[in-house]
Amino acid sequence: MAKIGLQLYSIKELTEKDFFGSLEKVAKIGYQGVEFAGFFGAPASELKKVLDDLGIVPCGSHTGIDALEEELNRVIDYNLEIGNQYIICPGLPEHMRDSYDAYLKLADKFNEIGQKCKDQGIQFGYHNHDVEFQKFNGEYGLDILLSNTQPDLVHMELDTFWVEYAGLKSVDFMKKYPKQHSSLIHIKDMKSLDEKISTEVGNGIMDFVEIINLAKELGTKWYIVEQEEFEMPQLESIEKSLEYLNSII
Repeated sequence: MAKIGLQLYSIKELTEKDFFGSLEKVAKIGYQGVEFAGFFGAPASELKKVLDDLGIVPCGSHTGIDALEEELNRVIDYNLEIGNQYIICPGLPEHMRDSYDAYLKLADKFNEIGQKCKDQGIQFGYHNHDVEFQKFNGEYGLDILLSNTQPDLVHMELDTFWVEYAGLKSVDFMKKYPKQHSSLIHIKDMKSLDEKISTEVGNGIMDFVEIINLAKELGTKWYIVEQEEFEMPQLESIEKSLEYLNSII
C-alpha cells in the first residue's frame, strides 16, 4: 500500500535551523516518510538512528546533478546507509535542457546514472518543473527525456503542480509513461488559475482524486507532499495537507 511522505524542502527554513528537531515534528504530525533536500552535514549513521527512533523512513533524496556526476558512489553509499531507495535529480542547469540534442545527451547520462543506482538496489529518478515543457522539434523536453531513457533506470517523480502550471494535465503524462511513474509522485496543489501559487493539498483547484486513483493503478509507492508558499505556519499547513490526503487515499 502506498504511503505519504513530506518533501522537506517544504519546511526548509525549519530544517536549516534544526534538522533533527524538524524531523521529529514531521513524524509527530503523522507523515510516514521524508524526502530529503540536503542532509546538513549529518553523518549517515546518526541520521539513520534518528529516523529509526522516530519511526519514519526515507522516501527519496533530491540530489543535484553535480553530485550525481562527480561523486555518485559516495551519494549511493550514504543513501544506502540511511535506508533510502530513491535518488532523485531535482532540476538541471539550462545548458543541459536548452535543445533537442541536450535532452538526448541528458537521457544517455541519466541511463548511466540509473544503471549504477540500480546495480546497488536504488531507483534513480527525475523531478520536473515547468521548464521541461518547452518544445524542441515539436516535442516537450520531458517527452524527449522520457522516451529516450530506460523505464527501469529512470523514473519520473512527476510534480503535479508544475505540469498544470504549464497548462497540461498530470494524468496525461502519467498515462503516457506508466512504467516511469511507479515509484514517487509529488502532490502539490495550485491555489487558482489566476494565482498560480502552491497551497495546502485539497485547498486548491487540482483534482487529486483523479490523480491518486490513476497513481494507485500504476502502483505508485509514495505520495509526497510539497509546498512552497504558505499563508499559515508551515507545520500547520503540512498537517492540513496530510489530513486531506488521508481522507481520499
